[in-house]
Amino acid sequence: MRDLIHNQSFQIAFAPAVVTTDTAQVGNWINKAGFDSLGFSIFTGAMSGTPTFTVLVEEANAANQSDHADVAAGDLVSRVEGVDPETTAGNDLAAADAVTKIGYIGNCQYVRITVTPASNTSTALAAIATLGHASVRPVA
Repeated sequence: MRDLIHNQSFQIAFAPAVVTTDTAQVGNWINKAGFDSLGFSIFTGAMSGTPTFTVLVEEANAANQSDHADVAAGDLVSRVEGVDPETTAGNDLAAADAVTKIGYIGNCQYVRITVTPASNTSTALAAIATLGHASVRPVA
């Protein structure tokens, strides 16, 4: 357990909120400096209706993210092998109290996630970033 805690850092990708429209929840840029791995965990809470979700992961190297672009599917890790990672993550969120994950294995320093609901009347959403394989340990 000690190695798990001392080798990881957690950051809020986007804070928990009840989303009552089809507005995209755009995450914070996560700086991977000092870490070799990054994964996002996305959570739903209470949900009204049957919304669907689109997940997008973007990457950048510039400190102001002016060079941001969509991440290629080959630089993402899916929960289901052989299926598009962003599609899998979006499909996993189609129920209340769901959790899904998506991993990033690209080389850019900055990464963010965006989750966009459709046909949504009310859904609690949140996402965290887990940074792993720290170059300097223990992680504070």
